[in-house]
Amino acid sequence: MIRRSTNFYIINSLTIYRLCAAPFLIVLAVFDQFDLFKWLLLVSFLTDAVDGFFARKYKISSAFGARIDSLADDCTILAAITGMCILRSSFFLSEIIPVAILLILYLVQNVLALLKYKRPTSFHTYTAKVAAVSQAAFLITFFFIPYPVYWLFHLMVVLTSIDLLEEVILVIVLPDYKTNLKGLYWVLAKRNSKRA
Repeated sequence: MIRRSTNFYIINSLTIYRLCAAPFLIVLAVFDQFDLFKWLLLVSFLTDAVDGFFARKYKISSAFGARIDSLADDCTILAAITGMCILRSSFFLSEIIPVAILLILYLVQNVLALLKYKRPTSFHTYTAKVAAVSQAAFLITFFFIPYPVYWLFHLMVVLTSIDLLEEVILVIVLPDYKTNLKGLYWVLAKRNSKRA
């Protein structure tokens, strides 16, 4: 029997909080509770940063933790996008093309993963982490200041596109399901070193 530390439970509790908070955030957006929505969204993004930091600090990682963290991240972003559609619909409609591109890349990556691995990916690559920071930075500023920061939005679109393209390639390249990878460069370098 594996004995789990208190840190393991605290870190996973923060992740589960994000997972549970996402539907509540959507309800707040639907009922036009803008102030409560933006503050709870901020808490969700902060708990994402905190659980990742402590998981690395205490070297607590598991396939379950990686999968639930990825699911919580996706649900938080979905809640934020729902809030954007409902609470700031004019911006969403004006930027529908880049949003649609991201959605298509996300769907391609997940459909490929489900077909190949029978589950969504939890790669947690360096590019995914950079993209997540850019998403949080844009979405927090989007709801906390009166006007969208367009350069931050476009930076987030570019970084997230790079991340999703890398994940699509990783799904194609990796024959077996893996979690917590550094990125495509390291996967290919490892593969080439085995061939040499």
